[in-house]
Amino acid sequence: MTYGFGLVLLIIAVALAFDFTNGMHDAANSVATIVSTRVLSPKRAVIWAAFFNFVAFLIFGTSVAKTIGSGLVDISIVDPIMILGGLLGAIVWNLLTWWWGMPSSSSHSLMGGYLGAAVAKAGFSVVIVSGWVKIGIFIFLAPLIGMVLGLVLEIAMTWVMHRQPLAVVNVWSKRMQFVSAALYSLGHGGNDAQKTMGIIASLVYSSGHMKEFHIPLWIVLSAHTAIAMGTLSGGWRIVKTMGQKIVKLRPLDGFCAETASAVSIFTATHLGVPVSTTHVITGAVAGVGAAKNAAAVKWQVTLKIVWGWIFTIPASALSGAVLYKALSLVIGH
Repeated sequence: MTYGFGLVLLIIAVALAFDFTNGMHDAANSVATIVSTRVLSPKRAVIWAAFFNFVAFLIFGTSVAKTIGSGLVDISIVDPIMILGGLLGAIVWNLLTWWWGMPSSSSHSLMGGYLGAAVAKAGFSVVIVSGWVKIGIFIFLAPLIGMVLGLVLEIAMTWVMHRQPLAVVNVWSKRMQFVSAALYSLGHGGNDAQKTMGIIASLVYSSGHMKEFHIPLWIVLSAHTAIAMGTLSGGWRIVKTMGQKIVKLRPLDGFCAETASAVSIFTATHLGVPVSTTHVITGAVAGVGAAKNAAAVKWQVTLKIVWGWIFTIPASALSGAVLYKALSLVIGH
């Protein structure tokens, strides 16, 4: 069935609005460490992060977008109303967790909303289990990889610099943090923007306006623009949690956490796995703190964040399902 171009444009706008909220929600992850270590002011930090969010399309392909667009649910049952319900479900959960100051995963909100709307429409038989198994594995692996890499990097850098005066260590750490923050923002833009690309491509294909499923350049550019603009808007409710409530960070710590996160996200993006950049950076920050002193890490805060991760996919799936059913009733679909 071919849907009207006006409806498709409206849903594309909603998808890009989600991408904007993704950038706004995850801006904290991109800038919390570099702001908390006072390497950059908040305003300059979000400009730095937004720039690298946008230019990430020059480095990464679209393998994650293809996983989201055609590897999670049977694309033959996808239609614009289903996508709209899933997007609205994700946006609702994103805004709630932003308001609560909870660094949950925008990525998992999107995937949960999409899943909930699909199941509400056609049942569990349309779910592509292999795609969700891969995501499920990385829900647990992503923060652990970030934590281990953060811990190892912190120990290695401390050993390398332990004979240097503190002033010298801080100067070099601040310089290195410019690079590590840029790398993290590249990874964030490269992985997260692709999730919205996959949804938009699925929408255009399922609505009859694309003959074969692929990710055209206009979708790539629009998704990166939206997430970069969202990052520019900031996410200051979450910055404090990420930058100071888990463990107090020094410039060297920030460099280690951001570098560990960037390596993890680059690897996942290369493999076409849609990971949560929130999970990775949180794990890396905790790993850095544990390398310094496990008692310095406020594990009760980390545990609260973990509960947010656990509830995100089910909560956004429920929201997506309810909104899909409501939309179907309203427009008689």
